[in-house]
Amino acid sequence: MCRLLLTMRYYATGSFLTVVGDFTGVSKTSASRIVKTVSEAIARLRPQFIQFPRDNIQIQQEFFDIARFPKLIGAIDCTHVAIKSPGGDIAENYRDRKSNFSFNVQTVVDAKLKIMDIVARWPGAVHDQTIFNNSHIKQRLINKEFGDCVIVGDKGYENTAYLLTPVQNPITPAEHLYNEAQIRSRNVVERTYGVLKNRFPVLSKKIILHVSRVQSVIVAYAVLHNIAIDMRDDLLFQDNIPPDVDDNEQIATPLNMQDTNVRNRLINNYFVSLLR
Repeated sequence: MCRLLLTMRYYATGSFLTVVGDFTGVSKTSASRIVKTVSEAIARLRPQFIQFPRDNIQIQQEFFDIARFPKLIGAIDCTHVAIKSPGGDIAENYRDRKSNFSFNVQTVVDAKLKIMDIVARWPGAVHDQTIFNNSHIKQRLINKEFGDCVIVGDKGYENTAYLLTPVQNPITPAEHLYNEAQIRSRNVVERTYGVLKNRFPVLSKKIILHVSRVQSVIVAYAVLHNIAIDMRDDLLFQDNIPPDVDDNEQIATPLNMQDTNVRNRLINNYFVSLLR
């Protein structure tokens, strides 16, 4: 229990390990080892707490209630989690476009801010689209494991038949309506990052651990976040927590015309009908 409480204090305060160790009467080295052990134990709960539900009908309805976006089962985005410099030859791999050392973490969330998929192994210099291209969730979407459903993402992703992005230069009323619904639906993932970084301040500061230990800590945060949702934690319902918005996102290169047509058909067939 003391080890768990020490780790929770580190998560909640983002203090230096020396400070956290002093709180429970252990050395910095012991505190580091305890945080590693407990984080790995919590992260191993990932299959139980971070997963897509077998029946996604309820998720689709919850997203539809937000902005009337059809067949939507998730919102995807990445956020940078700052770390100390790893040092050595690999350090520059972790330097992101804002010149900070970080991990670039990808999540897919539902309408209730619950994390259904997380990828927390890529250095900060890696583009969001590259992470998605190499993720298991992409293959599951391609294979239609979730049926004829889609997820939404920002302009940092390529528009495809299963991942829909905003129209860059909307002209028609239907395109404007589509963009509004897409952005409102996508906002849940930005709110999720806002809640995560409010609950675990170390995510907004810097994780002062060896780079090899950071991944399990990030996954542990996601597990605890989902447990908090299951327990209906009050933090989720506070309106004063700002979303974590990437103000310097990179635009992905568009894919072929067929992928664009999937989005166009949705706009011309469905969103046009909402205007009548």
